Amino acid sequence: MISAQVVKELREATGAGMMDCKKALVETDGNLEKALDYLREKGLSAAAKKAGRIAAEGVVNSFVTDDKKTGVLVEVNCETDFVAKTDEFKTFVLGIAKNVAAGSSADVDSLLAQGTIEDSSKTVKDIVTEQVATIGENISVRRFVLNKDVSGAVETYIHMGGKIGVIVEFNCPDSALADADFNVFMHDIAMQIAAASPKFVSSDEVPEDEISKEKEILRAQALNEGKPEKIVDKMVEGRINKYFNQVCLLNQEFVKDSDKKVKDVVKEQATKLGSDISIISFTRYQMGEGLQKREDDFVAEVMNQASK
Repeated sequence: MISAQVVKELREATGAGMMDCKKALVETDGNLEKALDYLREKGLSAAAKKAGRIAAEGVVNSFVTDDKKTGVLVEVNCETDFVAKTDEFKTFVLGIAKNVAAGSSADVDSLLAQGTIEDSSKTVKDIVTEQVATIGENISVRRFVLNKDVSGAVETYIHMGGKIGVIVEFNCPDSALADADFNVFMHDIAMQIAAASPKFVSSDEVPEDEISKEKEILRAQALNEGKPEKIVDKMVEGRINKYFNQVCLLNQEFVKDSDKKVKDVVKEQATKLGSDISIISFTRYQMGEGLQKREDDFVAEVMNQASK
C-alpha cells in the first residue's frame, strides 16, 4: 500500500499532480527514486508533445552577483501571459539566470546540457522539462547574455515585470561601487537603455555600411523634398548627427534631465570620482520580439476539450 506521506514527498519533489505521483509509486512498487525517474520520463514525453506549440509569451529576468562582477540577462518563453505573470514562473526564470551565472556556457544548447547548481545530477534541460510537466505549457530558454568576472561592474534593469530587460557593463574602479551616487548612476544608465532603446554605445561603433545606407536614405529624402543639389550634402551631414543622437547611447538626451546628454552624465561621474568611467557594452531584450504570436481559436479549443 502506498502511504499518503510518500505521495506527498514525491509531489513536493516534482511538482507533479497527486494522481500522477500515486500512479508512479504504484508502477515502481513504492520506490521513491524509481518513481522520480518514472515521472521524469513521463515529463519528457509530455514535453515532446508540447514542444511544437508556440511559446511567444514569457519573461526577461536578470541576476547580478553581490560584488557586481558577474551579471546575466535571460529570456525564457512560455505559451500564455497568464503563466508568465505567475510568481512560480518568474522564480523559475530567476533560477535559470543563476544557472547561467554559475557556468560559462556560450549558447543555449550548451546551457541546457550544463549541470544545475541545485542538483548536479540534473541538467538545465531536465529542470526545464520538469517545469513543462508541472505547468502544462511548452517552455523555451530563448537567449541569454553572460558578463562574467568583469574588471569593472555589471548592472541590470527589468521593466514592466519582465517585458524589457537590460544589462550594462561599466569600466570603473572597485572603489566606485561603494559610492551610493555611482550605483544610482549605473541604474539610471540601464533605465535609459530600456526607455530610449539605443543600438550602440557611441558613434564610433556604428558600422560604415550602416552610416552609408542611412546617408543614402537621408539624401533621397532631401531631394524628394525639392532641396537644391548643392546643399543636400550639408543637410545630410546635419541629419546624420540627429541619427547618431537617436541610436547612440552617449549621444542621447538623458531621460532624467533633457538638458544633458548621457555622455555629460558619464563625464560628471568620472570627475566626481576622480577616475576613468565608461560604458563598455550593453544588451537590451524586449520579450518576444521577433517571435510568432500564438493565435487561439477559442471555439475549436472548447470543442477539443469537450470531446475528451
